[in-house]
Amino acid sequence: MGEPRAAISPSHLTYAWGDCHRCLWLQYNHQVAAPMQMPLIGDLADMQEKYFIGAKTSDMHPDLPEGKVHSHGGWVASKNIIVDGVDSGLFIRGKYDLLLEFTDGTFGIVDCKLQKNDYDKSNFYAPQLESYAFSLENPQKDQPKKISLVGLYTWSLDRASGNLAAGFGYRVNSAWYPAERNPNALQERLSDLVRMIRGECPPAKDSCGICNYILARRDVLGNG
Repeated sequence: MGEPRAAISPSHLTYAWGDCHRCLWLQYNHQVAAPMQMPLIGDLADMQEKYFIGAKTSDMHPDLPEGKVHSHGGWVASKNIIVDGVDSGLFIRGKYDLLLEFTDGTFGIVDCKLQKNDYDKSNFYAPQLESYAFSLENPQKDQPKKISLVGLYTWSLDRASGNLAAGFGYRVNSAWYPAERNPNALQERLSDLVRMIRGECPPAKDSCGICNYILARRDVLGNG
């Protein structure tokens, strides 16, 4: 088994936290994780982010404050998380999609999403967005940055376009969904996550496909 991991992934504060805690516990305490592959999604997401390198915020959406895209795909690492007055030894480490720099000297975190339909999921992703902001405002090593805005920038599928001669493509609609800053909610989520990781192995979630697959396999093959 692997050594316990110390880095909390921002994405684990959303989907993974709402899923099976046993799987999450195994990942942090023994680095046992089910393989996950999303090659096409990764390529499309990277294309979306790179499209705005060097762009002005007005090129993305009129509701964004005046500024520019500072960087994309940057790694962040926070100071250690304090839970119940004790240093947990865990910290946030992840890679943001876009970092905006505004004319007032503050910065904005943008998470890019590709969606089938146009809808607002900023509330769901708020802990992940807040974790990037926390890491930039409370970094392990670098100078802190003041984060004045976080949110989702979405592309949703519209229709296919083009022709045989020019090539085919997909048109998308764009939208900007700001999320409300909530450091207290992030601290609560981090505290719950750390307590779960440091505790006994929790039971599997009834609907966990991975755990149910393992049980079904054992029923058929035993421990083989």
